[in-house]
Amino acid sequence: MTVTTNTGTGTGTTSTPGTAAVPPPGNPKNLTKNQAKRLRAPLGHRRLLTRRDRVTLGLMVGLPTILHVMLVWLTALASIALAFTTWDGIGFDSIKWVGLNNFKELFTDNPQFWPAVEHNIIWFVVLILIPTPMGLFLAVQLDKKIRFSKVYQTAFFLPVVLSMAVIGFVWQLVYNPDTGLINSIIGANEPGHYIDWIGDPDLNLWSVLIAASWRHTGYMMILYLAGLKGVDPALREASSLDGANEWQTFKNVIFPTLRPTNTVVLVVTIIEALRAFDLVFVFNKGAQGTELLSILITNNIIGESSRVGYGSAIAVVLLVISLAVIIPYLIATFRKERRA
Repeated sequence: MTVTTNTGTGTGTTSTPGTAAVPPPGNPKNLTKNQAKRLRAPLGHRRLLTRRDRVTLGLMVGLPTILHVMLVWLTALASIALAFTTWDGIGFDSIKWVGLNNFKELFTDNPQFWPAVEHNIIWFVVLILIPTPMGLFLAVQLDKKIRFSKVYQTAFFLPVVLSMAVIGFVWQLVYNPDTGLINSIIGANEPGHYIDWIGDPDLNLWSVLIAASWRHTGYMMILYLAGLKGVDPALREASSLDGANEWQTFKNVIFPTLRPTNTVVLVVTIIEALRAFDLVFVFNKGAQGTELLSILITNNIIGESSRVGYGSAIAVVLLVISLAVIIPYLIATFRKERRA
């Protein structure tokens, strides 16, 4: 607080610590610069960032942004550029421009490319038709607040938390031709009667898809359970008053409100199908009928062939497919936000 006093020599001001300064009465020209700033500035903006605040903000925001640009965007752009070259990964002087030759060879002369595309499509179709409805069914049951629902949620979601390496190891024990659980149950664990679930090209893709579906079911359950929690209870009550049974309520009232969740589920499932790699690599490294685009990329870039440019071309194809799925979803999301 500033106190004005009369002395023998004139008028002076004294300030009391801990209180705001009060401008002296009279002519506004008597205001100091600091007092004028405080009067002009709104209450919420009077405290400016100190140098320490600016340094902290720069480190907290700037450093992660720089790392993100370097590790994600620059590497993606470098991969796109390398797709038009041939390079063995040893020395930059060996990089040679080949134009579209990598893509031409990929589409016409690679016997593994189109089977890999087919397997990725099968992966997506299976994830949509089996674990997605199962996840929705489990979510609907758990949304009824049954006893031990939290225990069931944890049990079904546990495979999602586990790493793909652990899941692959567990299912290798299940599929083992000699001591595996499945062969032991069906009596196919005797010499001469083994069923090689992983080594047989006619079975291994479906065996891997069963393991992937086991994991994906818990993922879908959590997404749908979150969507069901957002449904207005008044809708259920109104449907019940109209005489609708449980199935009619779900089909005509609940499921239509899950449209945003269904969109997320669709996008997530497509991405899961395109980036499928870990489980297949753990099973048999993508050989003998389990070829995927991600496996081809890995085998060409870091495999024995060391065809970095060719592997980058496959990565670009996978990127284009991913963007073709994600961009329409983002456009629809932005339009919805603008309307809101």
